[in-house]
Amino acid sequence: MVGFEDLRRPGGYVVRVLAVAACYYGAARLGLLRRLVVEGSVFTPIWPPTGVAVAALLIFGLGCWPGVAIGALGAILYLITPSIDVLGFLVGNTAAPVCAALLLRRAGFRTDLGRLRDGLALVFLGALTAMLISATIGVGLLVLTGKLAEHSFWAVWLGWWVGDAMGVLIVTPLLLLLLFRSRWPPPLVRWKEATALAIVTFCVVPLAAYSSISLLFLVYPLIIWAALRFQLVGSMLCALVTSVLATVAATDGVGAFAGLTRIEVMAKLQAFNGAMALTALLLSAVITEQRNTRRSVEQACQELAQVLEHLTAGELPPPHPPPEPDDRSWPKA
Repeated sequence: MVGFEDLRRPGGYVVRVLAVAACYYGAARLGLLRRLVVEGSVFTPIWPPTGVAVAALLIFGLGCWPGVAIGALGAILYLITPSIDVLGFLVGNTAAPVCAALLLRRAGFRTDLGRLRDGLALVFLGALTAMLISATIGVGLLVLTGKLAEHSFWAVWLGWWVGDAMGVLIVTPLLLLLLFRSRWPPPLVRWKEATALAIVTFCVVPLAAYSSISLLFLVYPLIIWAALRFQLVGSMLCALVTSVLATVAATDGVGAFAGLTRIEVMAKLQAFNGAMALTALLLSAVITEQRNTRRSVEQACQELAQVLEHLTAGELPPPHPPPEPDDRSWPKA
């Protein structure tokens, strides 16, 4: 990919693999800072490593899958003691991102996320479909080994699946956009508006998450503002901040999540995070596609105007004089 081909020098592959493994493990440790326990099983409302893994596979190529496997192994060993189950969890956590990258490539996914179809592909193929693998294998192993009761399968499976999908929905587009579409330094006017948006976000989101009267709907105007003015980068950053603060409130059982059972907390938090991430991603993709289309039309109009100016300024060819009659062809009087 652009900007990363230099890593193909001797030893570059090893560097890529180790970098992916380190980023995966670091994201896992961050994700485990806030977790929920449902039916005796631990899961995170947002699992950032899946987003890191999918982004790495799209950027560096499928050849860096050993880095995903190494990082996943480190995260699994951090949670559980070594056993035969580790191999199953490792397969699931590695296969899901690889499947996501394969599906996205098959669908013609572009890493600049400049089209609505790219956003839809990331949602329905990269997140919702591919992450079925890790959730099904992981929870299935828990049931088969007797660590989870059969009647608790669907509750834990839903939490696992949505947590993995949220990592793809929030982390993957943010990494792709920051690496491929960031423009520094932005204009001063944009800095002022971005600062204003950040201040409002850090004032409104804690109020919405920690208020006992459940004001979570207040974040949607912020998502719309960020999408309209800053497209995907702004909306996904806003969604990330909102999701993190909502997750903190949910795991603490305060504010909009006070007085709920663990399953109710999981359902409310995952529904909110999923709806917010989908809104931010798809709305921004639509706006970006429309702006790109308008920019293409404006450029085509400018090129057409330049062609017309050149044609108007050019000299017209002199008119051909009418042919003189040939006296020999006419009979003389």
